[in-house]
Amino acid sequence: MSNHLLHLLSQWYPEKDNAEWVLGTVFKTEGPCYRKAGAMMLFSSFGQQLGMLSGGCLESDLQRHAKKVMATGKPITQVYDSQDEDDLSFQLGIGCGGTVHIVLHPISRDNNYLSLNTVYEHLLARQSGYYYQQIPMTSLHDVVSEKCAEFMVSQTPHEHHSDQETIGERFMEGEQTWLKTYVQPPVHLLIAGGGFDARPLVNLAHHLGWKLTLWDPRPANARRDYFDCVDEILRGDADLLSAYCNDYNVDAVITMTHSVTLDAAVLSALTTTRIQYLALLGPIHRKQEVLSVAQVSSSQFPCKLHGPAGLKLGAALPEGIAISMLSECIATLNNANALSFSGAPSE
Repeated sequence: MSNHLLHLLSQWYPEKDNAEWVLGTVFKTEGPCYRKAGAMMLFSSFGQQLGMLSGGCLESDLQRHAKKVMATGKPITQVYDSQDEDDLSFQLGIGCGGTVHIVLHPISRDNNYLSLNTVYEHLLARQSGYYYQQIPMTSLHDVVSEKCAEFMVSQTPHEHHSDQETIGERFMEGEQTWLKTYVQPPVHLLIAGGGFDARPLVNLAHHLGWKLTLWDPRPANARRDYFDCVDEILRGDADLLSAYCNDYNVDAVITMTHSVTLDAAVLSALTTTRIQYLALLGPIHRKQEVLSVAQVSSSQFPCKLHGPAGLKLGAALPEGIAISMLSECIATLNNANALSFSGAPSE
């Protein structure tokens, strides 16, 4: 199951009144930490843990503190310092070397579910926005505010932001500390071409929690029994893809029909969209042929045309090629350079 907030809320929402719930949020980090400010997790009185706030090291201890929050109905903050020998995180052997500050808020009808029901509804509608959480100070632990959380829809609700832009920011309003986090729906990926090599691409993107649309006008392709995790399968002419991408906020498109004519029709339809990633499977000379048939140039697309698609991973099998393309897509959407964290490989 994806750790995206929408997927966490989709499990919480039907059970929101059937158990006691606590929202855990990272609101501050110092040094290297697995999750950054704005990361969220849900705990229930039945022992459910939805999401992650560390690499799996702190969640059991957080569950214990979440039970205290359920019992008192009051928020608390926890600090885990992996460099402090007396700290639990050090004793657990957490190797990140950083300090993470976490707030645990009770979720109830009395505090309007921390506006998480509103967040869920907007994410379902693929609308982005800003989630505000009050961070209690020691002197305010006994105060339970009904308006300790709020969600505001973005003025550009359909614009996909990089992950770095979704890291929460603290600010002061009077004597209160707040955390402002940009939340957005999962990436919407459109795959043009429902052949055998699209299956691992679909399966991997599904595990990422992305919304998936598959287009292929050929009856023998894109069959539901082979693509059961796809959200929607489109048939018909490629002309419909322009309106579909804009109406349903498609972020990325990978074209892999293995037909020059169909690939050309897809590219021709995408020139008037707002997509942020576009990839075409095949070698460079084939890309030039497809563009010639489509009678479009690379400059006419709303983003760079990646062709050949993917990163140079040396992959030969469909699964590795799928990882290559999804990696390039993630890097592009995050404005990242896709280089190794450890530098160039030694020769």
